[in-house]
Amino acid sequence: MKLHKICAYKGTIILKSGLHIGSGDMEMHIGGTDSPVIKHPHSQDPYIPGSSLKGKTRSLLEMESGYMGITKGSPLSPKYLGQAIDKGMQANGEAIVKFFGAGGAEQDESGTFGPTRVSFADCYLNEAWKKRAKDNRWPLSEVKSENTINRVKGTADHPRFIERVPEGTEFDFNVTFKVLGEGEEALFENLLFKGLKLLEMDAIGGSGSRGYGRVVFAFIDSAVQEKYQACNPF
Repeated sequence: MKLHKICAYKGTIILKSGLHIGSGDMEMHIGGTDSPVIKHPHSQDPYIPGSSLKGKTRSLLEMESGYMGITKGSPLSPKYLGQAIDKGMQANGEAIVKFFGAGGAEQDESGTFGPTRVSFADCYLNEAWKKRAKDNRWPLSEVKSENTINRVKGTADHPRFIERVPEGTEFDFNVTFKVLGEGEEALFENLLFKGLKLLEMDAIGGSGSRGYGRVVFAFIDSAVQEKYQACNPF
């Protein structure tokens, strides 16, 4: 197994609706929100963790592959590949495991899968957009109030306040993957595009079923963007 190339894909994530990726800070603050978004500890700017982007992309690809019913929601690993209903499904599953990786204990002696190929960097605010926001005094977050409706009384119950990154905010993204074998570059590029397209159709972060977390991806390289636009995940 030899490293032949590292492919890099850079661009912008544009929010088409408010985004909530929680910080995990469960402490209540007077006058604060019930659920704050994750922010950089130095600048206090919101960002999209690479782990969130990778996890949701992988989840959607595994769902589309048909393996999710076999794994019962666990991450796809080599032990499930033999349960594919046909060779096409198995080949797709093998590509997903190679791309996103498998635990060391799940590697076989033949080295079929090897190390994780793909890396998703944390996505920070685009500098040009951040300057525009500062010049126009746009807030970097908003607080949205939510509640549940009592179906009998017709009243609002259990009010809560959710922090979101506003629609229109732009983040830089950077995804790289290693090419260790013949034919992997085209295979993994297609897998990446397919996963990001599925993510555009779905959502990232919390409360996607309520309209949060809609995004679009715009690649810097026009040729890459053209190929991405032509990708049909189904």
